[in-house]
Amino acid sequence: MARRPLPRILSTGSAQIARSRELARTAADSATDVLHPLITITRGLRRLASAGRRRWADTPKDRRGPLLFLVASVVLVVALVPYGPLLAVISLMAAAARQGRDRSPSEPEGPDETQTQRLQSLYEALVPYFSAAEDPAPLYTHGGEWEKAFPAYDFDGTGRITHLLVRYPAYFTDGEAESRARIEQLLHAKSGRGREYHFTWDEEGNELTVTVLAPLPTDIAAQRFVTAPGETVLGFTDPTQVQRTLPLGFGDGQRDVPPVVWRTGIRSTEPHLLVMGQPGSGTSTLLRSIALQALQYGDVVIVEGGGTGEYACLTGRDGVLAVECGLAGALASLEWAATETERRLIATNRARQAGHPPPEDTKRPLWILLDRPSAFTHLAAADGRKDPQSLLQVPLRHGRAANVTVVVADQFDSAEALSEPVRQHTRARVVLGPATPDQLEAFLGAPPHTTPVSEVPPGRGYARLGSGPVHRLQVPATPDPYDDATSEADRQAVVALLPARTTPADAETVPSGAEAVPSEAEVVPSGAKVLASGAEAVPSEAEQEAVAAEAP
Repeated sequence: MARRPLPRILSTGSAQIARSRELARTAADSATDVLHPLITITRGLRRLASAGRRRWADTPKDRRGPLLFLVASVVLVVALVPYGPLLAVISLMAAAARQGRDRSPSEPEGPDETQTQRLQSLYEALVPYFSAAEDPAPLYTHGGEWEKAFPAYDFDGTGRITHLLVRYPAYFTDGEAESRARIEQLLHAKSGRGREYHFTWDEEGNELTVTVLAPLPTDIAAQRFVTAPGETVLGFTDPTQVQRTLPLGFGDGQRDVPPVVWRTGIRSTEPHLLVMGQPGSGTSTLLRSIALQALQYGDVVIVEGGGTGEYACLTGRDGVLAVECGLAGALASLEWAATETERRLIATNRARQAGHPPPEDTKRPLWILLDRPSAFTHLAAADGRKDPQSLLQVPLRHGRAANVTVVVADQFDSAEALSEPVRQHTRARVVLGPATPDQLEAFLGAPPHTTPVSEVPPGRGYARLGSGPVHRLQVPATPDPYDDATSEADRQAVVALLPARTTPADAETVPSGAEAVPSEAEVVPSGAKVLASGAEAVPSEAEQEAVAAEAP
């Protein structure tokens, strides 16, 4: 059926409406300018009338008669004097104009003395970098004027710069990273330390915009994020960096916050993630947040090298295939993950060759989360066993086609222990905690456009997905609910996101609404037994061989 053209009134109505609004706005501005004296006199008459009413109300009743007699006498004298009424009207209009003027204090034009000194010192500090001896008309000279170099600026209540537009000569080497880094470091030092600055270089216009970034919110608790399958929220960033916001709950209220969304799956260009940080920077918090989001649509295998029980709350939950803290269990789980990846690849390939859709058992995402795998490297070398990282080569290389995602988190002091496949196939990177600019550039592949600070809250860092820009990142608060230092609000937020516990086939019937708690002798999927205290019982040689034989 052919499409019918829109009526003329609908196709041209928006342009006419916009033009009419512009004409009405122009007419209103012109009328305001013309009628401004009348508006001022009217406002003054109203104020004079209000003052007269207040004076009459404040006058005692015994004095109101003489006051009326005095006013009547003045009116009579004015009426008898030649040109008296005209002079009275002129005097009244002058008094009304005086009283009706705008009394709001006018903002001072330009910076004050302290701000001027700060801008002048900043200008003098930039002279060695933005000046040349052969320049006939230098923009930067010692003792010169800063007004042309800084056309726009803003200050906060303490007198520190919050926004600054810097013009520099065209011969400055703004295309070299070292030259730009020197200018950014100087502006950071002169404008005030302890804050994060964002630098925007306009090479075509020879301008540099310096903006002080507001601190990222740290009160975002763990919750269900409005995302599609295959999308994982790593954290939240500045509103100018992304074009998307998520509605989040803050107590009884709600607000929209821009997220850093990592897309996984068969069409992802960054199917695996590597997280680095200092101790206490929040790497385990990020892995817990990822695990809670992944369990909504897939299965999870967790391998913890630290042995601190950070993921004990996930043991025995629906979708959690294993939570391993020992070397034997880690080897068994990762070997099963590699075999499962190969099985999915073979099944998918056979289905495609036959012209059928992929089997249902290959569509459910499988997540492999490793926290500090470098700790197992030393144990495996001392015990003469295989390094668990060597079993990640198949999931890392073929995980995207098999719908398998690998997330590795480790610390900077153990970065050399990471295997080459982990470094090569993890194109999504996150750095948490304090880090030097050289560490950020070496790990992320590009320097951030902000100045890193030395003291940051847990979960604060930077993220870069593939070859995209570097984003500031704040991980949502996802603490261990079994930790005594966790607040009650954060604990309840995490507990509300935990899946139900898996009930063994031979377990007793649990009342409706109650949670099935696994017994002390219950065996996790990899075969490692868990004690009541949460520590792992080391299996014997025969038990390890039996577990390896029974592993899928």
